[in-house]
Amino acid sequence: RFYMGLRYKIDVIAALKEKGYTSARIRNEKLIGQATLQRLRHKQSVSFEVLAKLCELLECNIGDILEYTPDDNS
Repeated sequence: RFYMGLRYKIDVIAALKEKGYTSARIRNEKLIGQATLQRLRHKQSVSFEVLAKLCELLECNIGDILEYTPDDNS
C-alpha cells in the first residue's frame, strides 16, 4: 500500500517491459523521469500526471493499475 488504502494491482515496470518500454527507452524518450521509475519500482506513490502517462503507455484505465482496499482500522 502506498497511500490510505491504495495499492498497485500490477507490477508497473514489468507491464511497461511487456509493452516494449525498457528503462533505456523510457529514459531516452523522456517518457517518465528516473526518480519516478524508482518510485514505481518500490511501489511508492506517483502523481496523477504519471498515472495518466502510464494509462496511455499501457493502454489501460487507472483501475487496471491501482485498487483501493479500506484500512483495517477504518
